Amino acid sequence: MVTCGPFQKPNIVTLAWAGTVSSDPPMIGISIRPSRLSCDLVKQQLEFAVNLPTVDLVRVTDYCGTVSGRKVDKFAATGLTAVRAQAIDTALIDECPVNIECKVTQIVPLGSHDLFLAKVVAVQVDETLLNEQGDLDLSRAELVAYSGARYWSLGRLLGTHGFSSKS
Repeated sequence: MVTCGPFQKPNIVTLAWAGTVSSDPPMIGISIRPSRLSCDLVKQQLEFAVNLPTVDLVRVTDYCGTVSGRKVDKFAATGLTAVRAQAIDTALIDECPVNIECKVTQIVPLGSHDLFLAKVVAVQVDETLLNEQGDLDLSRAELVAYSGARYWSLGRLLGTHGFSSKS
């Protein structure tokens, strides 16, 4: 779920197309239909936050992707808790265990969607997701993914980078 708009009046949009586009510097790309309120809000503020939902949030995740922020205050309607971000002026979703704050560096109109490329400027992680070494263990989060008009639970490790070439 992506939050955008000023903290005093934030919006939540559920996006299927979001992901890491660079590791150095850390950057994220999100694509939003120009007809969506969130597209206008991100263009106005040039910032947004990616809030990773858990399986417990799948219903509100779906809801936030199916109703318009022009008609509904999604925080009020869902009972989600808006908290202040550290580096940007929008709300984070407190119930999400990972919040990634981003500042837009480039907007690319693609046709059906506008692509927003953004630098990661701050990250908040629920401490229960850290292992004994202090590293992030996303398998503890029970995150949600969306593919093929279906929501999926994530968490089962299938391999690590380079495992296919090791004997």
